[in-house]
Amino acid sequence: MGTMGPERHLWVVFGATGDLMQRKILPALYRLQASGRWPAGSRVLGVARRPIDDAAFRSWALLSLTAAKADDPERLRAFCDATLFYQSLPDTGPTSFGVLRQRIQALEQTHSLPGNRIFYLALPVQAFAPTLTGLGAAGLHSGGWTRVVIEKPFGWDLASAEALNRLVHQYFDETQVFRIDHYLGKETVQNLLVFRFANMFIESLWSRERIDEVEITVAESLGVEGRAAYYEKAGALRDMIQNHATQVLTLIAMEPPATRTEDSIRNEKVKVLQSVARLAPGDVVRGQYTAGAVAGTPLLGYREEPGVAPQSDTETYVALRLKIANWRWQDVPFFLRTGKRLPLKATRVVLTFKAPPVSFFQTSEEYEANPDRISILIQPDEGFELAFEVKVPGRELRVQTHRMKFHYVDVFGELPDGYETLLTDVMLGDPTLFVRADEVEESWRLYDPLLRDPPPLTFYPAGSWGPAEAERLAQEWGRRWYLE
Repeated sequence: MGTMGPERHLWVVFGATGDLMQRKILPALYRLQASGRWPAGSRVLGVARRPIDDAAFRSWALLSLTAAKADDPERLRAFCDATLFYQSLPDTGPTSFGVLRQRIQALEQTHSLPGNRIFYLALPVQAFAPTLTGLGAAGLHSGGWTRVVIEKPFGWDLASAEALNRLVHQYFDETQVFRIDHYLGKETVQNLLVFRFANMFIESLWSRERIDEVEITVAESLGVEGRAAYYEKAGALRDMIQNHATQVLTLIAMEPPATRTEDSIRNEKVKVLQSVARLAPGDVVRGQYTAGAVAGTPLLGYREEPGVAPQSDTETYVALRLKIANWRWQDVPFFLRTGKRLPLKATRVVLTFKAPPVSFFQTSEEYEANPDRISILIQPDEGFELAFEVKVPGRELRVQTHRMKFHYVDVFGELPDGYETLLTDVMLGDPTLFVRADEVEESWRLYDPLLRDPPPLTFYPAGSWGPAEAERLAQEWGRRWYLE
């Protein structure tokens, strides 16, 4: 589970002038430093192709942090000047990595760092392999302790994920590899373990005897927003389902781990993926948004977005149904969906309980049967809700659905960003919230047939809840989508 506290080290961030560094990594590193959650004296070396020097990188970082309203400008400037350095890497050849090695060694000597290194690959997926090879060939994977953080998507399909794992393991032991999925850093996702396993009345309901269906929705209101070059190659299945939604699925469905160690928890997640029944073509709906409107504001269709091919077959929406063939979940349908240009931005899980086998309330003409539900709100308004039936006061027998609610902000205030949590764990060497090699391969194995032989594309207007065909997935199994 790592050491008692993080030791002094050097962060080396590849892709240091990119969007991810600007929006997520840099603000998280600053907040960790400002709050005293990383060891004093640690440094950050940004690496990218851009031919700039330390001063220009610090100016860029200061503008980025100021735009993010990270803190007082003078504190931001002090952080940038004292902590940030930059090294241009024009290519991934041995000469460039030799220069990088010399710069790393010089920084470690100048600032009395013990040789502990974190390499963060905030890069496109096609850049992972040459960067890892360059690190290994230059001997940068040795020294003090060394860890490598790899952003999603880890691979592009099963074959590429397996190849990337083999390459990583040429230079890094699995304990040194941190495959990051920022959803696992969200407090509500982490709290699933506490919610289930620290509350006996909840866990006693968490099975096929009481649960009728499970719905996992990752809805985005935005379109591709300038990411067409990436999204045209990825699509919703790779971008959201294979990682974010599937990670939530494993935490919802896993068995109680024997201990709280990282491998015990991750073993149970892998077992869930191994138990998922093979998906049939009729279990999946692919969609793409067309022109539409939200609150009177017209929205472009996906094929009209800048950088998108006029006849693109890339899906911006995926809905699927699956079953987990084990004792806990046999015959309980799981419905997963994600999409862009949906009516709102929301990630949540809805567990619907079975209806009473016999109910005399159903004789009332004014009673509409609504099953009890637990909603796990991952974003926004993180928390939990329990929907249940109550009698409306009065002589007539009238029943309404009401909700008991717990929202984190009401009790704890603003939650930390998921990246802060995960970067802290990297410094501590705790891989519990990161994806293990066999887990990522099992996930790709589940979806790989859909990538090789994708179902036909359907269409939905921007601002709607997706193509009508998605309703069929639930209706054929006698269910319905609840988050609408």
